Amino acid sequence: MKALNTIRSGAFVLVAASLTLTACGAKEETPAQTSTSSPSTAATVTAQPNKYTQKLTLDWFISAPANTNLPDAAKDFVRKAIEEKFNVELKVAYMATGTDYTTKTNTLLASSPPDMWRDATADGGQKYALDGILADMTKFVTPQTMPNYFKYWTTADELKNYQVQGKFVRAPLPYSKSVYRSFYIRKDWLDKLGLKLPTNYTEYYNILKAFTTGDPDGNGKGDTYGFTTAGSGLNLGTEWPELLKNGIFSPAPIKNNTYQDLTASPEMQGALDDVLKVINDKLVDPDWYLNKPPQHIEKAIQGKVGVVMGTTKDFAFDNNQQGIQFRSKQVNPNANWVPFTMFPNQPITSEPAPGAPFLFAKTVADKNPERIERSVAILDWLASEEGYILTHFGEANKHYTRNGNAITLNLDAYSNDIGKNGDFLKVWSFFTGVVAQPEVYGLTVVDSRETDRDREITKFLDAIPKNKFVGTSLVAPEGFDLAGYRKRQNELFSKVIFEDKSAKNWPLYRDELMTKYKGKDLYDKYIADLKAAGILK
Repeated sequence: MKALNTIRSGAFVLVAASLTLTACGAKEETPAQTSTSSPSTAATVTAQPNKYTQKLTLDWFISAPANTNLPDAAKDFVRKAIEEKFNVELKVAYMATGTDYTTKTNTLLASSPPDMWRDATADGGQKYALDGILADMTKFVTPQTMPNYFKYWTTADELKNYQVQGKFVRAPLPYSKSVYRSFYIRKDWLDKLGLKLPTNYTEYYNILKAFTTGDPDGNGKGDTYGFTTAGSGLNLGTEWPELLKNGIFSPAPIKNNTYQDLTASPEMQGALDDVLKVINDKLVDPDWYLNKPPQHIEKAIQGKVGVVMGTTKDFAFDNNQQGIQFRSKQVNPNANWVPFTMFPNQPITSEPAPGAPFLFAKTVADKNPERIERSVAILDWLASEEGYILTHFGEANKHYTRNGNAITLNLDAYSNDIGKNGDFLKVWSFFTGVVAQPEVYGLTVVDSRETDRDREITKFLDAIPKNKFVGTSLVAPEGFDLAGYRKRQNELFSKVIFEDKSAKNWPLYRDELMTKYKGKDLYDKYIADLKAAGILK
């Protein structure tokens, strides 16, 4: 059996009260006032003098999982805690990452930059850095200003390797040191059709055909497909098994003592032809290219497709109320999503690297540095044990009890106060992540919701081989238009799929990327960086 995503309950706190929805689809919060409890002791604490004498209003723009919302002020104990502790009024806009998130970010930066935002651009904010939009973090993000962030989540060397052309203008969000990328399949559909989990690509292809033509849901209609993904109307994406079939991994590993972006390699021609075959054979959701995350997962939940990719540990856990298994069973009680791979004993991904950064705008740093300083203090508290426990497990002696380093969840209280109120701790998890990692703080969590099936999923996910992380962040040459390069690369993929309907022209397109769009300069720079870091010889 194979596993899915784990729940990583939120680690971000915001001080916000009224809930509105922006025209762009981002949800916005403003703060409320009350006290909260210390997560590791009692449910109430004695008020202490607040060292933040000047009350500030902060604007943040952050990511949040789909189907999550912040509750009204009276129910949001996290924002109450932050408002009291840091003497702020925090206005928070939040939405799921994707193209709309990036569009909203650019709109804000062009008009009224947020005091802090979580980046979701394809280049990790590199273009913002090159355009001079980002603030120098040198005096803001230090072991002195963020002791918890440095103690638990990052190192000075990691930060150094994460920079853009030697400029300290971005810092990575705390990220999972594990990776849970896996394909998931409707096991109940396999059982109905008398099929077994695929163990190679040929078996997988035949299952796609059976899911498309064999009426696996038994409704007598030809309304199911084998596989789906989300191209957002822009790109091929990296979830296609056909890429792995041709040795193309994302992120790319070190291979033969060199680095090559495999999506720009000669091997991509075979991958594109294989993708075209499953599309032309009508085994793929016809809307895959226009799907925006999480539309493809919603289709899977509704029983329209039988194979998707998941990237979180609790993706298909029984009691992840936002997960594919829980929600699919609301549609069909027999639904059973399990992880699998059609490439057993082979890596299907690489070890995680520092991912999305949190950023500050130069204009804010120049005019109102105190806003960044206060944001930094809040972020560091979120990275502390106290902040982490509150934003992942709730209030002490109410949503959990603690005995030494063991935390036992009170599931009824957690469900009533948190799960039924927009699962709102996941909104606050944009900093330390939705998937809980209590081991970072030497903690263990007793969660009776975890089933034997969930544990089997975890075991499967942990056993999937991974390629090694390249060891350092890769930064484009100064002046290189990485966004333009990736845009053209995606245009050429789309041209192959929708115009040429063949990958025969891929060598010409690749040559265009390497020369006209200076891809060779890009990869030469990456290799030079890897050599400078001692990773390549």
